[in-house]
Amino acid sequence: MSTETPSGTVVCSGEGRNPVLPEVFSIPDPEAHVVGDGRLFVYGSLDGPEDTYCSGVYRPVSTRDLRTWTVHDVGFRAEQAPWFGEPLVEAVPYPQKRTPFMIESARRMGPGMLIRSLWAMAFTRSRERFLYAPDAVAHGGRHYLFFCMTDGSEGVAVADVPEGPFRDPVRLPCTGIDPAVFADRDGAVYLYWGQWSAHGVRLDGDLRSFDQASVSRALLTEEEHGFHEGSSVRRIGDTYYFVFADMHRGKPTSLGYATSSSPLGPFRYRGIIVDSDGCDPEAWNNHGSIEEVDGRHYVFYHRSSRGTRYHRRLCIEPIEILPDGSIPEVPMTSQGVGDPFRPGEALPARSACVVGGRARIDVDEAGLEVLELPRTGDRAVFRYLAQGEFAGLTLDGSGAGTVRVLVDGRTIGIAAPGDDGVLRLATPFLVDGEGELVIEAVSSRSLRVRTLTLNG
Repeated sequence: MSTETPSGTVVCSGEGRNPVLPEVFSIPDPEAHVVGDGRLFVYGSLDGPEDTYCSGVYRPVSTRDLRTWTVHDVGFRAEQAPWFGEPLVEAVPYPQKRTPFMIESARRMGPGMLIRSLWAMAFTRSRERFLYAPDAVAHGGRHYLFFCMTDGSEGVAVADVPEGPFRDPVRLPCTGIDPAVFADRDGAVYLYWGQWSAHGVRLDGDLRSFDQASVSRALLTEEEHGFHEGSSVRRIGDTYYFVFADMHRGKPTSLGYATSSSPLGPFRYRGIIVDSDGCDPEAWNNHGSIEEVDGRHYVFYHRSSRGTRYHRRLCIEPIEILPDGSIPEVPMTSQGVGDPFRPGEALPARSACVVGGRARIDVDEAGLEVLELPRTGDRAVFRYLAQGEFAGLTLDGSGAGTVRVLVDGRTIGIAAPGDDGVLRLATPFLVDGEGELVIEAVSSRSLRVRTLTLNG
């Protein structure tokens, strides 16, 4: 079942938990930027169709406190680019040989999934005018949106305010996906793009053109860095961080990073920041960024849902930059940038950060997100509960079954249905560690969970 996003500007109140936005807003590929007035803006794609990535519009989102978010009206539409479908102006060839990462990726996908994926990409190219992952930069009192489309073309549009609307699109002399834009302290602005191999160039002063002879090729490659796609560049101190979808674990669910003393490299691979593998049975890609907000660094990324690679949801985790410039990997959490879940609080089932078996976050007939545990052994993880004493647990949903409840790896008890069909665990438990909650289906007949209430 699909859900349509409301039109106009929408304000979403929350507590900083993941996913950040309500279920009607699937905004992946997040590029986060703090603008001059202190607001944080996130520019991303907008997943809409059931069977493919992205859609034909962008909707920027913003916040002042990482709690209350504004989803702005459409800032740019694919139809605004008049050149869509014209011959491409530049060709960046795919790798001439299969790399070890590509071979491992194909092996993990299996022949059936690989064929479906290639078919879906070709079908999307032929039937739709879609916008893939964007980025934006503030420069000279204006705001520039860099975008790419399903025909491989890239462009830039301009606005007077960070949320747009963006207008006057100009086609750039490059092809590929996932443009990233970075403004250095000296005023120079750089553009990056590419899949399997990342390219970069310093933009001209108008930010709407560049010298093709100055393009730096293969800044990152799949063979040397595990680079798949999703370029994003930031500067912290005197170090340039290149964040990207990383193939080192066999599929690009990880956000990896490489560092350099120059915006155009050479870049040295440093590791993985966050891995969204496990967010959904069909999880495949990731794309995100890092940004400093009020003196604290965060990683912005997406998690897929509904038993698909699509309907990807915006999520955030705090990260730490160590003195040596490294970034320790952080796990996916339900807590996000908010507080741990407390006694007496109700958790939406959509906040499960890891699922196992065929468990997934899906939508019910009303278009509301639920946790589905269709088979015995299916499980879901919620991170983290606050330290303290809980009186038990209540799970509200539909279907039938029982679930085992574990906290920090120890079994607390079995939540069984009462006469009203609601699953209840009356056993009190104490949280004195990290507070990782796991529910696992002992038996299931189309079991769906909407909310988990932590009894106080």
